[in-house]
Amino acid sequence: MRIMELEEGESDGCDKNENVAIRAKRMLVGAGARVLFYPTLLYNVIRNKVQAEFRWWDEVDQYLWLGAVPFQKDVLHLQQLGVRGVITLNEPYETLVPSSLYKAHGIDHLVIPTRDYLFAPSLVDISKALHFIYRNASCHRTTYVHCKAGRGRSATIVLCYLIEYRRMTPDDALEYVRLKRPRVLLAPSQWQVVQEYCKLKLEFPSLQVLNPQNSPPNDAVLTTSKHTSSQDDATTHQSTNGTWDDEVFVTEEDLIGYEEQGEEAHKQRRDVVSRLACLFSTFKFSSSCPPPSGHDQEVQA
Repeated sequence: MRIMELEEGESDGCDKNENVAIRAKRMLVGAGARVLFYPTLLYNVIRNKVQAEFRWWDEVDQYLWLGAVPFQKDVLHLQQLGVRGVITLNEPYETLVPSSLYKAHGIDHLVIPTRDYLFAPSLVDISKALHFIYRNASCHRTTYVHCKAGRGRSATIVLCYLIEYRRMTPDDALEYVRLKRPRVLLAPSQWQVVQEYCKLKLEFPSLQVLNPQNSPPNDAVLTTSKHTSSQDDATTHQSTNGTWDDEVFVTEEDLIGYEEQGEEAHKQRRDVVSRLACLFSTFKFSSSCPPPSGHDQEVQA
């Protein structure tokens, strides 16, 4: 399986009329989202003031918070709550806090612009966000994930985190998050990408999908989610082409047969995964902070 995003304008088998319709839909939804942003933001602020159960943010996990778009006055409060990383799923016009203000308070800021209402972050962006959350959690640092209302785009990231690191199913993850934040509501496209991510993890249970800068445009990068070691004590270092030496490029040709059905397809899959496992065993991974104890243990919803 290859994980990549199509450049805008590529058809990938879709006819030209369908591409035009998709672009028109995006433009229409984007225009509507701009018009509705401040009225719906005001609605959320009012409900937060008058309803105690309508919280601006909620704790989902020990090092993970989910909520609505923060105002500049909230940054100090987030810092006092122990937040050291923020993931913003808003488009630029929705973003109310500049990265420089987060940085001034010792908070790392990851921006993944995602259109509101009918759209979801890509699998590549989801993987990037999960790496950001896990890196913070490994150092006992809390991450705050938000969109406009903390219902759809940001909840998509949180559900995938629970699938990845808490071994939950999509349904169990959604039920668990709704217990923490009852107004979570995913659009069909957002729920679909959560299920696609879960399917990917079932196909490659020990692999994580990343897309670092400077990687070949038609390749995916697969790395082990559980660090392995080799006889070499050399630490991981960056290679000359801008990628990391503990990353392995796997092209589409390497995975031919994965989408086929039948016993032969299963045999091919086992052979390819075995070759990848042998290849991964030759690399040594390092981390500046050890993961917190019990981080990979299953949590019941």
